[in-house]
Amino acid sequence: MAILEVRDVTSGYGEGQILWGASIGLEKGKLTCLVGGNGAGKTTTLRTVMGLLKPWSGSVWFQGQDVSRMPAYAKADLGLVLVPEGRQLFTDMSVYENLEMGASNIRARDNVKKNLEKVYAMFPRLLERSAQKAGTLSGGEQQMLAVARGIMADPIVLMIDELSLGLAPVLVLQLFESLRALRDMGMTILLVEQNVQMALAISDYGYVLAEGKSGIEGPARQLIKDKNVRAAYLGL
Repeated sequence: MAILEVRDVTSGYGEGQILWGASIGLEKGKLTCLVGGNGAGKTTTLRTVMGLLKPWSGSVWFQGQDVSRMPAYAKADLGLVLVPEGRQLFTDMSVYENLEMGASNIRARDNVKKNLEKVYAMFPRLLERSAQKAGTLSGGEQQMLAVARGIMADPIVLMIDELSLGLAPVLVLQLFESLRALRDMGMTILLVEQNVQMALAISDYGYVLAEGKSGIEGPARQLIKDKNVRAAYLGL
């Protein structure tokens, strides 16, 4: 059974429907990516899964429990964590204080020291800048902090929206390697990413979302080699 399942979900904003039947499933300990064109509904899917949007129909299941109507803070307490697009850091607070904020849910409070050691080992630059205000960091450092704050929440499933947006290629490579390392530690990850080729290259499994509906799915390495998928859905 999948650790996280999205079952035929419809959702949107106001009266504007974005999702028209999205279905995905995450296998425990695997890195899964959700890709598709602009406006396909990828971010809406993550926001609906996290509880920032309510599903209009369909359901979201986490570890065998229907969490469709559960608020975001309650899902975080269960171990479902979202690193949002645009980082959304507390810019006037220090790096360390941002990391502390990540550890505010019930699950994370007993593991602050362990997770702090993990994020500092993964991102040594954050240790060097622990007293610096988050708003003064470079774009790449801010994205490192956003991912690290997500890890501090002690996730069972970590969802990341647009990891590489606006970053230099060398930093993108470093961040993608950090996801691979987290996966190798046993963390289950759902990645939404505009860099389709890179996302599929590091993922175990992939879903293609088109016009708010689940399209093709399969092992990521097969998807990236499929000429029809590349041309019709991924623009490659």
